[in-house]
Amino acid sequence: MSDTVRVQTRAVSEDEAGLRLDRWFQRHYPALGHGALQKLLRTGQVRVDGKRAEAKDRVEPGQTVRLPPGVTAPPPTAALPKERPAVSDRDAAEIQKLVIFRDDMVIALNKPSGLAVQGGSGTERHVDGMLDALRFGYDDRPRLVHRLDKDTSGLLLIARTGQAAKRLAESFRDRETEKLYWAVVVGVPPRKDGTIDLPLAKRPGARDRETMQVDHEEGQKALTHFREMDRAGRRAALLALWPRTGRTHQLRVHCAEIGCPILGDRKYGGEEALLTSLAESRKLHLHARRITLPHPSGKGELKVQAEEPPHFRRTVEAFGFSTTGDSELE
Repeated sequence: MSDTVRVQTRAVSEDEAGLRLDRWFQRHYPALGHGALQKLLRTGQVRVDGKRAEAKDRVEPGQTVRLPPGVTAPPPTAALPKERPAVSDRDAAEIQKLVIFRDDMVIALNKPSGLAVQGGSGTERHVDGMLDALRFGYDDRPRLVHRLDKDTSGLLLIARTGQAAKRLAESFRDRETEKLYWAVVVGVPPRKDGTIDLPLAKRPGARDRETMQVDHEEGQKALTHFREMDRAGRRAALLALWPRTGRTHQLRVHCAEIGCPILGDRKYGGEEALLTSLAESRKLHLHARRITLPHPSGKGELKVQAEEPPHFRRTVEAFGFSTTGDSELE
């Protein structure tokens, strides 16, 4: 049997600590497309230390990745992947202005609505492409450890080292992280406090592959706790939201399902998610307000809070919503 059809294994190196598995494959096997990798993962042909894995899983030094027959690294003479373009002075200045917290292991950004976290089809400008501007004297390139939707504003944590990325990823995976969101919704929830327990799955045939729906048979468990902070009659409300799980678009789908879509979220609320009397009605009013988790150093707690963006603040002021109880939201 030739080498090209044998099952192979490859060890993760020290400098790859905390790297997402799909990015590890991009680094070593650039010819393997995203769809092909997903299929190999779904069918169990790619394994990490003998166990099934997902694209979002983080690899650690010394782990062994199993590669099925036919997956080969490019020969030394093959063209190298394109180098990451340099961050422009304008983009570097902009992303540095977003930094609201920084220590030896973590950077926290207050991401504006409209800025994507990662690239994709038709998305050339994103946080991931600007991370080199956040080295601040470190040799390591900072690493993403979680995501926010493009139109969601607020807290985004960045790991400054591989070890920090590993520990932050573990905190997210093990649900040691408490995330608080604010949302302005159209209408009011059925009660002032409660938990939304509705499983979610990707919507079949949707043009946007990240379109989700409630699916009681095939969906993954999704839990959101909510509390009404203030309301404007039956017209709108300001909600505090705590996602207890981390499904794609979880808060957006859950709010729409209980009859109060997030303002500006036409994807899940349709025209009912708009209030034509408000100038900012078409902008998504979902803000990652606060995050609390064990500090990746192993010492104490990391707690960071992000101020709401201008469009969100103007809407809160237009309705006269009170946010004075925010400090009590734990």
